[in-house]
Amino acid sequence: METHLADFIRDTADGRDAESILRACVHCGFCTATCPTYQLLGDELDGPRGRIYLIKQMLEGEPVTATTALHLDRCLGCRSCETTCPSGVRFGRLLDIGHRVAEQKIERTVGVRVRRWLLRKGLTHRRWFGLALAAGRIARPLLPRSLAAKVPASRPAKRWPPPRHERRMLLLEGCVQPALAPGIDAALARALDRVDITLVRASGSGCCGALSDHLGAHDEALGYARANIDAWWPHVERGVEAIVVSASGCGVVVKAYGHLLRDDPVYADKARRVAALARDSVEVIAAEWKRFAPQVAMDHGPQRVAFHSPCTLQHGQRLVGDVEEILEAIGLELTPVADSHLCCGSAGTYSILQPELAGELKANKLAALEAGAPDVIATANIGCLIHLASAATCPVRHWVEIFEGRLRDLPRS
Repeated sequence: METHLADFIRDTADGRDAESILRACVHCGFCTATCPTYQLLGDELDGPRGRIYLIKQMLEGEPVTATTALHLDRCLGCRSCETTCPSGVRFGRLLDIGHRVAEQKIERTVGVRVRRWLLRKGLTHRRWFGLALAAGRIARPLLPRSLAAKVPASRPAKRWPPPRHERRMLLLEGCVQPALAPGIDAALARALDRVDITLVRASGSGCCGALSDHLGAHDEALGYARANIDAWWPHVERGVEAIVVSASGCGVVVKAYGHLLRDDPVYADKARRVAALARDSVEVIAAEWKRFAPQVAMDHGPQRVAFHSPCTLQHGQRLVGDVEEILEAIGLELTPVADSHLCCGSAGTYSILQPELAGELKANKLAALEAGAPDVIATANIGCLIHLASAATCPVRHWVEIFEGRLRDLPRS
């Protein structure tokens, strides 16, 4: 694709990235076949190819209209198009650039700006979010049914093992997961403890930065990345083996820290090191599988599981089939899931900002997941888990919790 970028972006890092991405696109249209919003709406501008043209026009200095904002905002950022693209177009990176430029040029209403600001601040601050969630749970019986469904019941975590092993890995706790489902990371810590690995929670770490970046607040996102690096760095210098992320959406971002901070003279080298250490929980458990296998209790009874692979796991991190292999290896029966490559509609704040489209995608995804009559739906991302659980007819759990629950009981000391 021929490009003529405007002066305001041409010689910037974003401009150089955008130009290389745009030039890679050959207009083939294969991406439209796997785009969830194009499938729902049938509008070329609600598919990757149309959005690429909109971003190209914007970066070439064309007026940015409400139409531009509408179609960019409707994009889930699922990156299914990247998996399909024969030319290797990095659409997710181009979309991030497009969002940032659009936020500078689009005159959003005061109400929209306030709502997006509240989402950024409310969801990314662990303490504020925890307090708001606690209040919502108290008021849940009084809320309208549609709103009450968005407030998950409390699920207390089981014990967190004491630090007692020479092998250590760091944990990204993130912003919303500790309040919504603290049992996920506790289960991961207990599982790793079984293979002599201590999972360390670093004081001062927090949001990975994804929510801010997706809402156009790039500098704020970089601030979260730097804060995490500062919190983790003393542990990195002491030799932790990995930085483990149990939310696949956060994992995509942490693995990109090296790219995001590549031009920061203070953080560039540290960010590359942190990104190289980042591992999704499935990568860690798969790497330790020979030590886990003898501890699996194959006599815990049959269980049918439908696995929803989050977009950030299969399209973002390209970890396809890894969780499914582990679930089958511990004796679970995986039910077939049609169109497993399609997004469930969670996508960070998408389910809040685009509720109608997110609702359609959720209904379609649940129909596919529940078609095989599973006992439980498993997933690998907290956003997908909460989104699906709001309407599912069976329990929805993180796969790590299911995995840890299938390990043999430890002898009482």
